[in-house]
Amino acid sequence: MPVSLLWAVDVYGRVYSLSTAGQYWELCKDAHLEFKRVTAVEQCCWGIACDHQIYLYVHSSDVPIRYQEETYENQRWNPVDGFCERLLPSDRWQWSDVTGLKHQPLDGFELSSEHWEWEADWYVDENFGGEPTEKGGWRYAIDFPATYTKDKKWNSCVRRRRWIRYRRYKSRDSWAKIPSGETGPLPDPFNDISCGGWEISEDPRSRLSLWAVSLQGKVWFRDGICHHNPEGTSWEEVMTPGEVVQISCGPGDLVWAVLWEGQLLVREGIGRDNPKGSSWVVVDAPSPEVGAIHVAVGVNVVWAVSKDRKVWFRRGVNSHNPCGSGWIGMVGEMVMVNVGLNDQVWAVSCEDRAVCFRQGVTASELSGKAWKPVSVPRDGDRSHSGSASSLASAGCFFGGEVRVQSQGSVMSDTESSSDTERSAQAVQPAAQPPPSEQGETPHAHIPKVTSDSFISELVSDKDSPLGPGGAGPTIVEERPGAGGSPPDKEGQLQTLVLSPSKEGSRDPQWSNVDLEEAQTHLAVASATDPAETSSLSSIATYNFGLEGPYGADEHPLWAWVSGGGCAVDSHSQLNWFNSTTGLTSSVQCMYLSITPAQTAAWRKQIFEQLSERSKREMENFGHYEQAIEQSVWVKKGNMQWWRDWKPHKWIDVRFALEQFSGTEGNKDGILFIYYTFNDEKKYLHAFINEVTILVPVLNDSKHTFAVYTPERTKQRWPIRLAAPTEQEMHDWLALLSVSCCDSRRIQGPPSKQAIWSTTCMGDVFVSEPLPSLEASPYPMPCDQMFWRQIGGHLRLVECNSLGVVWGIGFDHTAWVYTGGYGGGFFQGLASSTDNIHTQTDVKSVYIYENQRWNPVTGYSNRGLPTDRYMWSDASGLQECTKTNTKPPSPQWTWVSEWTVDYSVSGGTDREGWQYAADFPATYHGYKTMKDFVRRRRWARHCKITTTGPWKEVMPITLLDVTILPCSAHSSLDQVSLWAISSKGDVLCRLGVTPQSPAGTSWLHVGTDQPFKSISIGGGYQVWAIARDGSAFYRGSVSAQNPAGDCWYHIPSPPRQKLKQVSVGRTSVYTVDENGNLWYRHGLTPSYPQGSSWEHISNNVRKVSVGPLDQVWVIADKVQGSHSLSCGTVCHRVGVQPMEPKGQSWDYGIGGGWDYISIRANSQEAPRIVIPSAGENSAGRPSAPPPPVSSRSPLLLRDQEEMNGNAVSC
Repeated sequence: MPVSLLWAVDVYGRVYSLSTAGQYWELCKDAHLEFKRVTAVEQCCWGIACDHQIYLYVHSSDVPIRYQEETYENQRWNPVDGFCERLLPSDRWQWSDVTGLKHQPLDGFELSSEHWEWEADWYVDENFGGEPTEKGGWRYAIDFPATYTKDKKWNSCVRRRRWIRYRRYKSRDSWAKIPSGETGPLPDPFNDISCGGWEISEDPRSRLSLWAVSLQGKVWFRDGICHHNPEGTSWEEVMTPGEVVQISCGPGDLVWAVLWEGQLLVREGIGRDNPKGSSWVVVDAPSPEVGAIHVAVGVNVVWAVSKDRKVWFRRGVNSHNPCGSGWIGMVGEMVMVNVGLNDQVWAVSCEDRAVCFRQGVTASELSGKAWKPVSVPRDGDRSHSGSASSLASAGCFFGGEVRVQSQGSVMSDTESSSDTERSAQAVQPAAQPPPSEQGETPHAHIPKVTSDSFISELVSDKDSPLGPGGAGPTIVEERPGAGGSPPDKEGQLQTLVLSPSKEGSRDPQWSNVDLEEAQTHLAVASATDPAETSSLSSIATYNFGLEGPYGADEHPLWAWVSGGGCAVDSHSQLNWFNSTTGLTSSVQCMYLSITPAQTAAWRKQIFEQLSERSKREMENFGHYEQAIEQSVWVKKGNMQWWRDWKPHKWIDVRFALEQFSGTEGNKDGILFIYYTFNDEKKYLHAFINEVTILVPVLNDSKHTFAVYTPERTKQRWPIRLAAPTEQEMHDWLALLSVSCCDSRRIQGPPSKQAIWSTTCMGDVFVSEPLPSLEASPYPMPCDQMFWRQIGGHLRLVECNSLGVVWGIGFDHTAWVYTGGYGGGFFQGLASSTDNIHTQTDVKSVYIYENQRWNPVTGYSNRGLPTDRYMWSDASGLQECTKTNTKPPSPQWTWVSEWTVDYSVSGGTDREGWQYAADFPATYHGYKTMKDFVRRRRWARHCKITTTGPWKEVMPITLLDVTILPCSAHSSLDQVSLWAISSKGDVLCRLGVTPQSPAGTSWLHVGTDQPFKSISIGGGYQVWAIARDGSAFYRGSVSAQNPAGDCWYHIPSPPRQKLKQVSVGRTSVYTVDENGNLWYRHGLTPSYPQGSSWEHISNNVRKVSVGPLDQVWVIADKVQGSHSLSCGTVCHRVGVQPMEPKGQSWDYGIGGGWDYISIRANSQEAPRIVIPSAGENSAGRPSAPPPPVSSRSPLLLRDQEEMNGNAVSC
């Protein structure tokens, strides 16, 4: 579970945060003002201070917030001066925006606020459509505006170039006041605020909606808030039918508000193109005679609090019906409620002002089950926890009662040591109870004041003089009676109040009393009343200006809570509900004082002692013969088998695994499949030591897995089996995997030289390479490689020879390998007991809505008989509707609804449609006269939860990662690791070592545009691919300068846009968007950028170049016995120092593979000398090692097919 924060404000206006990985409220030290309310999201927090202004708190990150300012310099050609600044009167400005309508000189740009700073000066952008321009960055055209080219032609009469400058947001981990210097009427002082809207129509999470309510009841919307501009641009007033007192905005398109009269408003028409919505709808309060005072919304839930403090839940709320259908009363009385991530509910209780969490909130039960208080202390209470517990115990033991801890007693030591740390404090000495009630325990009474009224009183008293004579009211403790009334039936104690105000008043009273005088009163009371010396003093105060307003045993009194940035759900394991005091805290402090180095040393010592003992005991019994020399056991079960011959179909079979152990401890086995054909019983078998891989197969209706052998790998036709249940499939996979590993004597975690790969399903596999794998001229065939599965779910894995392995999930979460093995469905001996962690992943499932135009109805779902399905997959060959489309496997669960996906390549219109002349064709995001068909993509998220030897690397999500390839015997102080964030930022990881593979922090490397692929090779060569398909080389990267100096733009292959790069020891390979594989010529130490590209092959999906310049790819359209295979592992054969491009391809496991990393295999291949004589009739050497038949090239290199589209699996 990622670490996130729960934010809260206490009744004194102090802002606290509680981490999901912590157990203490941490005070926000930077808050110089008291705050009334906060609203939080994952990346930042907004708040309203006591001055009614809005402040922004942006969390610190290794990736800076950068905003790109741009302007264009325009010139026109004339016969006298050539290209110059003299433009025609009808031309655009000399310095303008991209449209030419706005005047933008270089000196006209100013920082939007004091929280920004310039990174550098203006410079010219020399990149044009992925290609470098001539020096100067000019782009030429016939006239303004027109289509620009990088080459100057005879009719080029105008030209322009783009100037770029970046500004950086610097106010991070601090409260920054939002500037209000917009033109026009300024907003009124604010009273309420709510942030959300990051899930509107699948927009990026960086876009936010901020709603605010002013003191005059007006509603305002902050426009332009995004990742690159966290402050936003301007305030826009949203008209309402009445005065609003409070507003709430959910992650999606839900916005509710509360009117002054107690009714509620619902905003309708909120969408991707209109985040402010279009109209308001009035909804009656839960109790019309009482009215509502507070509302909180999430994705599909609405909670409200009425004026009598009762909590209500709105049923039937969703994006199609934002108003819901009715109110349901819930148990509990709350001051306010807040809906956070995953529709989890937080609240502040009315009785004791505690933060409460709603337990049991799930997608099927949105109302939850019960309230549970968050019982964790403040960070400053840890030092007092032991003494406070002791004092409480002493008071209870000696006096028979425990009273509220006095703030004066807590501050007495501070008062004596520093006369400057004084503050006002109300004094309320407790009266002596009647003898009959000596054994009763009094109840603490908390003044019920709202946050707004309290802060207002607090601010108004700030300017009053503090001292013994300061005039003002005194806060009194809420009492069951007044004056001389007897105690109530619960035995609560009366309290005498020393105050100039009327004693029987129940309203909160205030008085400024000097702390020193308060201590004097306490001393007098103690001396004059002997009975009080046996118990603790009781003083209930509201103290402002003090460093610690609460006693050591008092829980904070909360006024507001915000869970919008707290990523928890009903299954999250939190340590917030078990308070630790006294001895427990001391024990925890002692435990935390143990360093990881000490723990590692103890583990090593214990392991050595156990190894010695085991060795000693084994030697004592080594002369005994084994009791059992050989054992055989058989496991049987019922399955279904996909028949090899036509007609192919599933048939019921009996499946058996027979395993036996030899005298020397070796194990082997045989798989038997018993079936009936033409009333005749037959069987199919496979030796366990010939099985190369066991792969779970994606199937909507069956729990299927495939068994591969070398022969079946060549045919692309494995043994496909289906188990009755998912659990049985996992049991068989685990058993067969252990048997295969035992037969090959493979145990424990993968070696540092292992080859890692992932499938399209996200399964992770490793293979232990043999030295003969890269032998020349007779390497070991790829189809004989044995692959075993490792727990976890990842999209890609990168590794190196020192054991540093990183992975990235489908949701772009980064994971680091912990050194274990197993996890997932591997249990018991098939998995390590430690280094296994819970792992989650989220991916999107896509379907397409297709329509055809006709003259009568326009675009509709009535297509031609030859058209694709109106709801289909990307190819159009399979029907996929919203109702029949299921998650990839039973392990996945839906976590969202179907929404239109606007992030489709080629762009979309405002409704998400793409247009084309016919199916299939090249789609574009705008309609033309020749477009007769259109489509739009729908997306839905699903989630998987599994286990594996992976630990999450927070908090930045990644798109790509690369690790420095090196020799297994290399001694590096730090391993160079580079990555691309999900937003396209280039990052360099610091502190990565074999002992600490996760590293310590990220170092941001500036770029002019977002990147999508990166690779580092031998000699610290760093190559990267930008999102526009252009290639870049990073200069001057070294161990001493890990980030390098500057980027060099490398021209791409002609008319191609690159998408992936891999760098080896001396080779650079890239793959373009059409599946072509390219090799970079002319790389030398003096000129590492190279000189030209050479086409090697096509139908390539991914490439991986190893530390010895080995070349492995994931290829499509590989010929098999039955059909073409997509996603096949292929090895480039014949790669030599004098022939780095290799000669031919050898194929291995497939299809369905999506990624491979060979970058950890640094084993030098053995030298094989080809004898001149003694060859057999086949023309192969008769001496060992045994010959391997040569492989023919599998991937075509015809230039005619260079631009063919790759087929995805």
